[in-house]
Amino acid sequence: MKINIYYGGRGIVGDPTISVLNRMQSVLEDINVRVQRFHLYEEKRNITALPNTLNDADGVILASTVEWHGIGGYMYEFLDACWLYGNKERISQIYMCPVVMSTTYGEREGKLDLTKAWEILGGKPCSGICGYVKDSVSFELNQSYMTLIEKKTENIYRTISQKTVSLPASNQAVRQMVSAAPTIDLTPQESEQLSKYASDENYIQTQKEDIRELASRFRTLLDNDGVSPEEQLISDLRKHFRPQKNFSAIYKMIIKEIHNPLIIDVSDDRLDLRYGTIENPSVVCKLESDRLNDILAGRMTFLKAFMDGDMKSKGDFKTLRMLDTIFDFGMSS
Repeated sequence: MKINIYYGGRGIVGDPTISVLNRMQSVLEDINVRVQRFHLYEEKRNITALPNTLNDADGVILASTVEWHGIGGYMYEFLDACWLYGNKERISQIYMCPVVMSTTYGEREGKLDLTKAWEILGGKPCSGICGYVKDSVSFELNQSYMTLIEKKTENIYRTISQKTVSLPASNQAVRQMVSAAPTIDLTPQESEQLSKYASDENYIQTQKEDIRELASRFRTLLDNDGVSPEEQLISDLRKHFRPQKNFSAIYKMIIKEIHNPLIIDVSDDRLDLRYGTIENPSVVCKLESDRLNDILAGRMTFLKAFMDGDMKSKGDFKTLRMLDTIFDFGMSS
């Protein structure tokens, strides 16, 4: 038999829940139960992947401490992850024992909260432990309390080993109704992979940046009557082009929010604008679209953006300065 312990407290010295868990784990290990313990405050960057650890468990202990109100954010985050990424079929076979100790008020409500949550997930709750502790040292030294915890732990073991049947609960019906609409049919393997993605901060950050970029592009399309930012940029440059005799240059402009570089090929009165790559341009410029928009609006020049460090440039400096001559946006450099 294997039982997983998920501790949702902060791990502070004198937390009575830790004392209860230590005694429970000792009793379970004495009767040859494999116990694996997870401290959620240590796993906070990986909580969304923790539902995968339920797959080989026969029972779980969900433990938390009420310090002022409720069972704490770490435990709620873990339960959310179980709802979103957990294998519901596997959870339906797992017994759960709630352990909630309080240093203020609300241990009974916290225990009931965990029980309801597990039932909604489809799991099987069993009798748990809750209590109020004013002085953790006196609590640990009270042999009567420790004996009571041991007896309750033995009862939990019997409940799980004998697969005790309980009457149906209305919370399970609620789960069926609540989960009916948004349910996505995923295999356990797909659910596990999804939870790994959700716990990968680099992946999440990349997705957020992609969403911001798409949102920005969508807003730009709305503002420009359906014209893409790439097309609008070329249109603005053509509109403000001022040919210069006996001048030719090729600029490669790398704009952070636009995937392909903009190639500006100038020769006397000829202007060629396109997106792509080119070998050996005269000047390479790199800037963000916000700075480029300031230049297009006449609030800044290419040279000022370069001097302020908002635009990186490589190539001939005189050719770089000519950008403010061949494109006139109404602000002198």
